[in-house]
Parts: sequence; structure tokens; C-alpha cells
Amino acid sequence: MKKVILVADDSATIRKFVSFSLTVKGFEIIPVSDGMEALEKLPQNNIDLVITDLNMPNVDGFELISRIRSNEQYSDIPIIILSSLSSQDEVKRGLSIGANSYLVKPFDPTKILYEVSKYLN
Repeated sequence: MKKVILVADDSATIRKFVSFSLTVKGFEIIPVSDGMEALEKLPQNNIDLVITDLNMPNVDGFELISRIRSNEQYSDIPIIILSSLSSQDEVKRGLSIGANSYLVKPFDPTKILYEVSKYLN
């Protein structure tokens, strides 16, 4: 059974790039354009991992992570932040609210595969 990864990013280019990088490795991707859409997709799908940007309209990545972590049903889902925000404060904040990993854009597809493989074997 394919592992399902929810990719939340307001950039269509990033969504396509991440989706392509992971689809070729056998993952099923559910791309969404913001945190609100991600929260709508969670109950409709059996999500194994979430990759999220931080700067998104409606519900940003910080809020998305907080909402996932506060919901008992989803609190164990691994979350990887993929963001252009790279200051130590943002990295610390992202990890402290519940992200498992933090990757900075631009990124190498092998890095994202490495991070995903740490949580999904």
C-alpha cells in the first residue's frame, strides 16, 4: 500500500516539484495550496506524513502544525516544514510547535527524500 503525503504550499511550482520528487519514489501525493485546504483533506484521506510551507494564505504553516498536533487523531503524523524562512527563531518555533524536521528552500530533492524516509519506511 502506498504511503500518502499531504503537501501544503501556496506555490504551484513547489507543489509540483515536491510531488514529482516523491511520486517517482512510489508515494501518493495530495497537493493543497494552504493550511485550510490541508485541514479539509486530513479527515478525507489516510495521511502518513505532512510537508508544509509556513507562509501561506488563510491558515499558515504554524497554525496548521498546531491544529494537527492538538487533534488526537492526527497528533502522531510526522510533519516536515519546507520553508524559505531560515532564521534560527523560525526554525526553533517550527520545531517547538511540533514539526519533526525543518528544510529550507531552495532544497535538494535528495534531502526531502532523506527526511521522508526517516519517518516512512
